[in-house]
Amino acid sequence: MTNPTQLENALCGISGILVTPFDDKGEIAPDKLVPILDRAIGAGMHLPVVNGNTGEFYALTTDEACAMARAVVDLVDGRAPVLAGVGRGLRDAQVLAKVSADAGAAALMVHQPPDPFVSPRGLVDYLNAINDASGGLPMMLYLRNDAIGTAAIAKLCAVPGVKGVKWATPNPLKLADAIAACDPGITWVGGLAEVWAPTFYAVGARGFTSGLINVWPERSLAIHAALEAGDYSKANRLITGMRAFEDIRAEEMNGTNVTGVKAALQALGQDCGPTRPPAAWPLTDAQQQHLTTFLTDNKLTTGVPA
Repeated sequence: MTNPTQLENALCGISGILVTPFDDKGEIAPDKLVPILDRAIGAGMHLPVVNGNTGEFYALTTDEACAMARAVVDLVDGRAPVLAGVGRGLRDAQVLAKVSADAGAAALMVHQPPDPFVSPRGLVDYLNAINDASGGLPMMLYLRNDAIGTAAIAKLCAVPGVKGVKWATPNPLKLADAIAACDPGITWVGGLAEVWAPTFYAVGARGFTSGLINVWPERSLAIHAALEAGDYSKANRLITGMRAFEDIRAEEMNGTNVTGVKAALQALGQDCGPTRPPAAWPLTDAQQQHLTTFLTDNKLTTGVPA
């Protein structure tokens, strides 16, 4: 069992958002994660995340998401604490919360509901119900829309079981306001991957989410180490060397976010299948050429990254 200090340390590290592999019939194939996990954990990844957005959470059925939570905890086998994503309708979120807790996840990452009629006080009820379903497993809020305001965010962070926030909006000043308004025991994590990590670090966040971890974990860990040392110049140099990857993922209104990761894995001989619609698949010829250049320039195709 992960103790609170271990969990806090892991949250301040890299939250590696794992892809969900599919087989040639389109069914989930979690065993394809073995080499990805082995490399990432071996490089020092702090917190594997199952059922995140890079894991195509919204393209999975609830049964598939439950199966992925169980499988990833088994595959990690105690080498790191596992963060399990839960969300969607309340009943689905409760089922996922219980299954993830029973499987041995260290904490839950609660996706912000995409329902068109979400009230801040309704979110409080939502979190309380998930907390009850999991038996009190720690919760990380995955905040992708800060329009609810600082006061509402503070109320969410005051819900029993909430230990932190993955901040995934490009508003560092609002992040600073939220940090100041909430209990100092809340852990704030940069939720927009490596490119935004220095900005979020500058206002008080620690750690960051990463999809690159599936492809090039060594670079993610190097960026994290530079930020932890306060060496922003080095962190920014390292980010410049991987930014082309994030640029590919941001195309088509972020519709190639997972496509870029899975296409890179294919090129590295670790085929995890295509993405499910409505994500884009495959990359366009121009996007694929940019990806090939990125992989070649960084010697990722040779297994000797630059």
